[in-house]
Amino acid sequence: MTESLSPVQTSEFPPSVTPQKKSQDPKRSLMKPLVTVLIIAIALTVLAFGFLTNRNKPNPSFVNTLQNLNPQKIATENSPSGFPFEELTIPYLKNRTYTSSLGSMDQISTNSSYTTYLTSYDSDSLRINGLLTVPTGEAPPEGFPAVVFIHGYIPPTMYRTTENYSSYVDYLARQGLVVFKIDLRGHGTSEGEATGAYYSSDYVIDTLNAYSALQNAENVNSKRVGLWGHSMAGNVVFRSIAVKPEIPKAVIWAGAGYTYQDLREYRISDYSYRPPETDTERARRRRELNDTHGEFDPNHWFWQQIPGTNYLEDIESSIQIHHAVDDDVVSIDYTRNLMKILDGTSIPHQSFEYQNGAHNLVGDAFSQAMSRTAEFLTE
Repeated sequence: MTESLSPVQTSEFPPSVTPQKKSQDPKRSLMKPLVTVLIIAIALTVLAFGFLTNRNKPNPSFVNTLQNLNPQKIATENSPSGFPFEELTIPYLKNRTYTSSLGSMDQISTNSSYTTYLTSYDSDSLRINGLLTVPTGEAPPEGFPAVVFIHGYIPPTMYRTTENYSSYVDYLARQGLVVFKIDLRGHGTSEGEATGAYYSSDYVIDTLNAYSALQNAENVNSKRVGLWGHSMAGNVVFRSIAVKPEIPKAVIWAGAGYTYQDLREYRISDYSYRPPETDTERARRRRELNDTHGEFDPNHWFWQQIPGTNYLEDIESSIQIHHAVDDDVVSIDYTRNLMKILDGTSIPHQSFEYQNGAHNLVGDAFSQAMSRTAEFLTE
């Protein structure tokens, strides 16, 4: 705030009074310059105080400019080349190539609606396994629509390829979709270490290589391959479409961790979570990450390059999200916050909330969410 000062009166007499001539007093002659100097000194002090008081206040025009800057641009301008943990960033993942194909097919079951195979594909020279379900009957001229199905968190040693999410796969396959449910690295008998979704890019890499493999699969329409993810895979799906924005469709059930700030605000209450032993490579890398770049900071050039929500401009995907209000593992606020962000973009998106259904969307919520998911992926 600028203080208003009264004008300094420099005459000994009011302007309306004409002074009488007096003999000059030597002391008075000395005092006048001293008073003038004193007044100037006071004025300079006031000005200096004002400058010191206000110099740390943000300039409104600068604040507005900063708020309008794209975090991607800020990060790019401040980012060194070849920095530690660069492989976690969206720009790094964008500059990679993802090329893979399905391996040998081992048929394990068939019915009137679909046939199921165990197969695998290559991701970072690791063999990643998957369950491929193909609808029965002749494929459309351009091939079946398809979806890469990414599982949520399950303790890696407890994960079972043919058991987990079997009802989900069954429903989608009966609606005419080729479903490729992948076993992320370190899960089941897939090679590699289960490194987690939020502070590693491994699952994004596995997903995008699976996407390539499915595009190259026989009887699949390469232009109609989408992504489906549950829980932690909500983060994997969203980062995947930020890396490969031409992916046409993405479905997320009860997802978490989009802005990374939301992980701090809403947390995750998953009692099945098993943290890695302190002597594992995953634990060591996480400690090294924190030592190098600190905890997540939305204003830090490194952390600005991690969330998919900082790379929305190129996304062409249509996004559909399902979440139960009574989810006690992943707060529905994750979805509501993401919707507010997407509302400010031209990205096609829709969200469905269910009063009941919990984290896995069971009961009536399952039937409704599955019907909407299948219609979305096949339309």
